[in-house]
Amino acid sequence: MEDYIVRATAADAKIRAFAATSRNLVEEARKRHNTSPVATAALGRLMTAGAMMGSMMKGDKDILTLRIQGDGPIGGITVTADSRADVKGCVVNPEVLLHANKKGKLDVAGAVGRGTLTIIRDIGLKEPYSGQIDLVSGEIAEDITYYYAVSEQVPSCVALGVLMNRENTVRQAGGFIIQLMPDAEEELITALEEHLSGITSITSFLDAGKSPEQILQDILGDFGLEILDKIPTRFYCDCSKQKVEKALVSVGKTELDEMIAAGEPVEVSCHFCSERYRFGVKELENIRNQMD
Repeated sequence: MEDYIVRATAADAKIRAFAATSRNLVEEARKRHNTSPVATAALGRLMTAGAMMGSMMKGDKDILTLRIQGDGPIGGITVTADSRADVKGCVVNPEVLLHANKKGKLDVAGAVGRGTLTIIRDIGLKEPYSGQIDLVSGEIAEDITYYYAVSEQVPSCVALGVLMNRENTVRQAGGFIIQLMPDAEEELITALEEHLSGITSITSFLDAGKSPEQILQDILGDFGLEILDKIPTRFYCDCSKQKVEKALVSVGKTELDEMIAAGEPVEVSCHFCSERYRFGVKELENIRNQMD
């Protein structure tokens, strides 16, 4: 199945909803970063959330950044997405290994630990909008739910999941975000809570072969679900040798001089996609000369 997001409303637009299937982009991230199962699950959850949240933005140049910084062994996770639902991400310690949690599942919360979730929206203003919360569980979906409630005052239900195969490839990945609009009545809120309480996991839907549309139909069909559009999503990094060259300039003249003096080519990799860029000594000299 292709990766995509559906956007929908229900209850006369008093509910808005997003649902995504993201197996391919999470598998791409796993291959690029060689992540362990628990790191794949953590990164995949945040990337899936980022893709859906990115698709909520309006401007072509709008950028969303989600950053988790915790005291767990994974070290931290960073994801960026744009309004086209192109998404990329990385973890500090991609090879972290942990035993399964008490439920026999990948221990994402244990890998993340205690810390903060920061969400930054750059929509072209002088200063990006930034909100930060303390992590409430480290399971990521619960943390984003809490973020919406505290930082944006939007009652939400967020579900994110990554299911792995035994050979450490991604079997299923996806999620949904369901939000109540300000004019939602108490009766509607109660009814929706009852529907959501019966959901076990997003990956059980996906592993049963259900599409994002079918998942939202199961959850919101009784509320007059209306599918508005379908948005493709993918792992995409906009790095280039030119951008990496600018990063080399930022390291300073002294360090560049040391690289040149070593007389060997330098290889620089992108944090987000692990693409490698090679700079020969003459290229380094040209970069250094431009700094004078």
